[in-house]
Amino acid sequence: MTTNLVLTVIADDKPGLVESLAQTIASNSGNWLESSMSQLAGKFAGILRVSVADDRVEKLIEELNGFSPELKLVIEKAADEPSDQKSRMVELSLVGNDRPGIIKEISAAVSALGVNVERLNTQCTPAPMSSDALFKAKATLEVPEQVALEQLQEKLEQLADDLIVEIEVVVR
Repeated sequence: MTTNLVLTVIADDKPGLVESLAQTIASNSGNWLESSMSQLAGKFAGILRVSVADDRVEKLIEELNGFSPELKLVIEKAADEPSDQKSRMVELSLVGNDRPGIIKEISAAVSALGVNVERLNTQCTPAPMSSDALFKAKATLEVPEQVALEQLQEKLEQLADDLIVEIEVVVR
């Protein structure tokens, strides 16, 4: 049997950090399954899922916890797979002038419908003509079968008007 672990990592960004993690996982016969990692403001931040034989879990955790104190690491056993609830995946793209509260408003609107945010990536970039801050977001949403896509689209379009942003929703 195997155990899936979810690791979150944050440290000062420097070469070799991913290699050190990968080496430790591999030396414990672990399998690096999936990850999302990024450099933000001089920090390295990542989350990854690892599969490891049950008899190697404690050793792997011990070795990972032995990394330098500059590396902040949280290790959790992965949750059981979600129920067989029927749902659809939707991609959301948003672009607009940056201002506080955009993600708060969007997440509140989708949460009220029972929609789960599975993945979210955001960034601020200079607008092409004015150099004002342009906020961009891409999200993968899990929409329960009982929620009409038209209902979600309508709610987001109303919010886009209120926030003065462009929102595009595409069903995968």
